[in-house]
Amino acid sequence: MLTFQAYSLGLLATNAYLVTDAERKRAVVIDPGTADPALMRRLESFEVEAVLLTHAHFDHIGGVEAVRDRFGCPVYLHAAEKDWLTDPAKNGSLLWPEAGPPVSGRAPDHLLADGDELPLLGETFRVLHTPGHSPGGVGFLCGDLLFAGDALFRRSVGRTDLPGGNADQLARSIREKLYTLPEDVIVLPGHGPETTIGEERRDNPYIRA
Repeated sequence: MLTFQAYSLGLLATNAYLVTDAERKRAVVIDPGTADPALMRRLESFEVEAVLLTHAHFDHIGGVEAVRDRFGCPVYLHAAEKDWLTDPAKNGSLLWPEAGPPVSGRAPDHLLADGDELPLLGETFRVLHTPGHSPGGVGFLCGDLLFAGDALFRRSVGRTDLPGGNADQLARSIREKLYTLPEDVIVLPGHGPETTIGEERRDNPYIRA
């Protein structure tokens, strides 16, 4: 049985998620925004199968190299942002100097596409391409858990005023890819508290179902 733990990291309080199969002692890390000491210590208890990135803005990728180097795990990112890990101009870290030095690392090990199914932790993580906040934004759906990145928040949505953002595209992504999921799916966003698909269909003031 999979469990998850959220870590709020960095200046922008980005949610990183540690998803674990305690029985098999295996883990997946989603959006390690910093090399947080508590997260890194916790990972020592597991074999890390992968780092999954919902997108490659700097506040979601700052800890990628530390995790990849320490645990020897592959990094997955959508093909539309394949060069963002290596380019501080594209990942936005040059725009936010107060958040830290420019973020630059190695390219992803695997490129994602909409509909991909990743066999991890004995389960399937399905890739939902949700562009709009950024071109390569994705959600990872595993059972009744949706790791939504910065597409959909509790009573809010991702900003679209950054390079590559598109408000109309984000609205389509949410309506066509996310609001069509079962209402009891738990939405685990890139920032802020969790919610459900049903709650956001009913109550989100930005994107109506």
